[in-house]
Amino acid sequence: MLKEKKAEIVSNLADDLSRSSIIIATNYQGLLAKQMADLRNALTKAGIGYHVVKNSLVYRAADQASRPHLKDIVEGPVALAFGYDDAINTAKALHQYIKSTGLALQIKGGLLEDRVLLPEELTSLANLPSREVLISRLLGQLQAPVVTLHNILSSPLRGLLTVLQNKAQTASK
Repeated sequence: MLKEKKAEIVSNLADDLSRSSIIIATNYQGLLAKQMADLRNALTKAGIGYHVVKNSLVYRAADQASRPHLKDIVEGPVALAFGYDDAINTAKALHQYIKSTGLALQIKGGLLEDRVLLPEELTSLANLPSREVLISRLLGQLQAPVVTLHNILSSPLRGLLTVLQNKAQTASK
């Protein structure tokens, strides 16, 4: 490979590394070309970049992008999935695709900002509920004490209302 071509690949890779919120390293050995193309297409539709790269180029790009921890998870034949927006959605999309297709693709680890994630942590991340569900649960939890307080404070008034209605009914008879 020419030096100019390598420099261009490293530059593009460093750009992807600096823009991504999560990077997931996978072992792609044993996949057929068609399976790899299907995987790339599915991940691209989800807004995830997926590239097979040489480790030496990844190391150079990691240094350029100030992501030295990436070197800890890049070992052997590796393909990198780049999530640019929501880290949970990236982990979910990759995990669900592997699960639904039964591919022999193995997750080697990940990098969330500057934190190295083990494969088990990425699986846990993929099993988290979506952001919207978590926000709605939080709002429900925040609303529960207010509803309880409202019920406690309005209970005596409801009791008084019941007594007055009963008194009015007995007086009208």
